[in-house]
Amino acid sequence: MKKRERAAVVAEELERGIPNPEVPLQHHDPFTLLVAVVLSARCTDARVNMVTPALFSAAPTPQALAKMKPREVRALIATCGLADSKAEHLVELSRILCEQYGGRVPSTFEELEALPGVGHKTASVVMNQAFGFPAFPVDTHIFRLARRWGLSAGSTVQHVERDLKKMFPRETWGKLHLQMVLWGRTRCPARGCRPLCPICARLS
Repeated sequence: MKKRERAAVVAEELERGIPNPEVPLQHHDPFTLLVAVVLSARCTDARVNMVTPALFSAAPTPQALAKMKPREVRALIATCGLADSKAEHLVELSRILCEQYGGRVPSTFEELEALPGVGHKTASVVMNQAFGFPAFPVDTHIFRLARRWGLSAGSTVQHVERDLKKMFPRETWGKLHLQMVLWGRTRCPARGCRPLCPICARLS
């Protein structure tokens, strides 16, 4: 089966199984989404959603977070992992948002990726989910599934992202990202797909 045929199977089954994927990170606006995605590095979305209510209550805006001490932020996000560096990054990026962008989250990849603690994947999530810009963020689930399903043989996240963007229409990237993440968590985990995973069954 050719890659584009495999991509068609994947898109069909994802649409059948997860037709209306929801953004897993709880947020209220582009700023709180940015904060949540930064916190999600090497941390589960479920854990992030446990700590962000208190953090957003204490600092719902860049202005409020910029005034906090990193140690104060760390106390609120301690269970997320990498809390020391994340606290430093969140305070500093909030300061930059206030000083350079009038308290708004910038809406370009270049500006986002220049912020402390923000890499390409984080920027891609924000660009897509906050601003509706076509992007295909590749996390560990998508990296694994793309290779398992024969959509990419890439050995890096960047390579896999390029391959996936070639396989699927631009307007579907954001939704497919969410569908693949949720599918990887529930139907096709790292230790092997569930017995009734129709994608693996059809592509085998």
